[in-house]
Amino acid sequence: MPDLLALPDFLTLTEPWMVRIALLLVATLFVAGVVGLASRLLGRLARHTPTHWDDALQKSSRRPAQAMVWLVGLALVSDTLNRKFPDPLFERIDAVRNVSLVLCLAWFLVGFVKRVSEGYVLDRQQRGEDFDRTTLDALSKFLRLVVVIVAILVVLQTLGVSIGGVLTLGGIGGIAIGFAAKDLLANFFGGLTIYLDRPFAVGDWIRSPEQSIEGTVEHISWRQTRIRGFNKNPIYVPNALFTSLIVENPSRMSHRRIKETLGLRYADFDKVAAVVAGIRSMLESHPAIDSSQTLIVNFNTYGASSLDILVYTFTHTTAWVDYQAVKQDVLLKMGEAKLSQPTARNSRSPRRRCMSSCRTRSTSRTDLIAASSPNRNLRASLGRDSLRSLHITASPPL
Repeated sequence: MPDLLALPDFLTLTEPWMVRIALLLVATLFVAGVVGLASRLLGRLARHTPTHWDDALQKSSRRPAQAMVWLVGLALVSDTLNRKFPDPLFERIDAVRNVSLVLCLAWFLVGFVKRVSEGYVLDRQQRGEDFDRTTLDALSKFLRLVVVIVAILVVLQTLGVSIGGVLTLGGIGGIAIGFAAKDLLANFFGGLTIYLDRPFAVGDWIRSPEQSIEGTVEHISWRQTRIRGFNKNPIYVPNALFTSLIVENPSRMSHRRIKETLGLRYADFDKVAAVVAGIRSMLESHPAIDSSQTLIVNFNTYGASSLDILVYTFTHTTAWVDYQAVKQDVLLKMGEAKLSQPTARNSRSPRRRCMSSCRTRSTSRTDLIAASSPNRNLRASLGRDSLRSLHITASPPL
C-alpha cells in the first residue's frame, strides 16, 4: 500500500539545484523583510527631523527597494533553472532583469521628486511663507517627465532597439498623431503657456468676463485646470481655452475701490459744500484709506430728486472681509458727516421751505420742470419728491 503522506520526489530536495532554489527563495524573503523593517524604522526617525528630504527618500524608496530584492532573487532562481533545464526562454532573463531594475529606479526617482515637491509645499505652508506654487508644480512635472523619457530610452536600448530608428519613426508618426490628438496637444501647449506666462497661479481668484468662469484655482495639470467656484462646485477648464480667453485675476489687485453716490435733499443745498469737505477730510485721515491713490469727493450732479455727491477712493487692504469692514466704517462716517450739519430753524412748514428752496434754484432739472409746468399738481408732486431723505447708491468695488 503506497504511503499517501510521502512527499513527491521534486519536493524532497534531494537534488542540489532544488536546495539552491529553496535557499534563494528563503534568502529573498528574509532580505525583503529586513528591507521593509529597516524602511519602517527609518520612517519613524525621519518624522522627528525638521527636514522633509529624508521623509521623501524613505517613502519613495520603500516599495522600489523591496521590488528590486525580489527581482534579483527571482533572477537567480531563473538562472539556476536555466542551468538544470536549458531553454531559449531563459536566455532573455538578463534583459528582463535589467529592464526591471531600470523601471524600479525610475519608479523611485518619480516618487522622490513628487514627494520632495509636496514636502516643500507643506513646509512653506506651516511656516506661513509665500512661494510660487505654479512654478514648483511645473518644475516637478518636468523633472518626472524627463525621468520617464530617459527610462523609456534606456529600456529600448537594453532590449536592442535602435534609438535613432525610434526617433525617426516617431518623427514620421508624430504628424499623424498630431492630427488625431490635436485637442490633447492644444491643451498640453495651453498648460505650458500657463506655466511660462503665469497669468494665474494655484490659490488665485480668477474670472472671465466672456465665460461663466469664476473661482479659486486649485490645480493646474498639463491637460486641464481645476477651479473651485464660490458655490464650492469644481470647474474643469481645458488649458487650450486660456490661450484665447480673457482672464481677470482680482487676486493680484493692489487696492480695492470704494465708489459710492451720496444723495442730499434739495432743501439742503446750502450744506453740500460742508458735507463734501467733511467727507474728504474724513477719508484723507482714515488709516485704512490710501490717500496716495485717486480720491474724489465732489458734488457730481443734480439727480431726479437729490443732490448727488460722488465718493471715489481706494483702500489699503485687498482682503474681501477686511475691505467690507473698512467700507462699512466709511459709509457710517459719511452718514455722520451729513447728519452733523445743523438745520436752520424756520417758522414755515417743511413743505413750504422746500418749495421755496426749489423755486430759488433754477439750475436743477426738477426745479426747471416744476417752474415751467402750468399744472399745480405736478409742481406739488415734484415739491414732495424733493423732501427725499439721505440715500447712498453703491457701485461695485472692482
